Amino acid sequence: MQVRALDKPYRPFPVTLLNGMGRGLGAIGLQPVKLDRQTLLDLAVKKAGCDDFGDSGFLEGLDRILAAIEQESQLTLLGRLMAQGAISNDLANRLKVIQWRKQHPEVAQQEIRQPLFILGLPRTGTTILHALLDVDPANRSPLVWEVAYPVPPAQPASWLTDPRIAEDQQTLNNLYKLCPGFEAVHPMGATMPQECVAIFCMDMMTESYHCTFNIPSYIDWLDEQDFTRTYRWHRQFLQHLQSGGVTGERWLLKSPCHLHLIPQLLAEYPDANIIHTHRNPVDVCVSISSLMAMLRGVGSDNIDLKQIGQQQLAWWEKLLQRSVDQRKQLAATHGAQFFDLKMSEIVADPLAAVERLYAHFG
Repeated sequence: MQVRALDKPYRPFPVTLLNGMGRGLGAIGLQPVKLDRQTLLDLAVKKAGCDDFGDSGFLEGLDRILAAIEQESQLTLLGRLMAQGAISNDLANRLKVIQWRKQHPEVAQQEIRQPLFILGLPRTGTTILHALLDVDPANRSPLVWEVAYPVPPAQPASWLTDPRIAEDQQTLNNLYKLCPGFEAVHPMGATMPQECVAIFCMDMMTESYHCTFNIPSYIDWLDEQDFTRTYRWHRQFLQHLQSGGVTGERWLLKSPCHLHLIPQLLAEYPDANIIHTHRNPVDVCVSISSLMAMLRGVGSDNIDLKQIGQQQLAWWEKLLQRSVDQRKQLAATHGAQFFDLKMSEIVADPLAAVERLYAHFG
């Protein structure tokens, strides 16, 4: 199946009608969907039923995201509803996890030992490798549904039958209806492994929103930030999931968001092992640009394919160069903790690739 991005996004009739209503209201100065800090915080509190957000450091990221959306994204009414829903849900999950941790202080005693991270440029085989390694019961991945609905933490008896799975799958099915072809390009399912970028969303330090909305000023800011607090949140979230009793010998984690943050990742997880995937960067940028155009086209009528391509080339060149520099600096002290793998090797013989990386890490 060949799927390509379009500069004129697909619109079912109800969505066209909804967006037309939004344009009409905008023409008379009315905005039915508010995207400001207090509105989003209030919505999150209402959804979560509690109001302790913990470390307030996430607020700057929230403000930057909202400002960039308003100034740069050119969202339709559906896009604004998507942004409001996604951000308020992430904030509500933050509230729920913090509240659960306060009620169950023993969660803080959960140990995270020798996590295995997959990082690299996007579209370099990380998803298929993640899925393959997840087959090993010794590896424990956070699943899509339990990151979307983390409280209470999943329990062994219902990990793959919890009613929250069906609810999350319906959300994904709705996305597939609005974005035809997305599932073929980037398969997702409620019981499939989830990326760390979704955990970072709850701290408002994430590239995830950049995939869905055109927010270059937020990304420029994000790339210069210290992620120490966000990796601390990441560990707390893993402790939370693990506390329900679904465990393995190690956590199996994956996201391109770690690519340029290797020193900060190792500062939080000094015993981590890291699989670094590789592919021709030009091919990567073509593929990720197409994916982003599809996703952004759900919530905006203003899709500039050339602009998206230029953005991705410049952005990933910057992050890849940082990653190369960091690997060089860490080679003497942490070299054995890395295993490099080309996408072509994964595709040609995935089991052989896994055997080699298992041998490398013992």
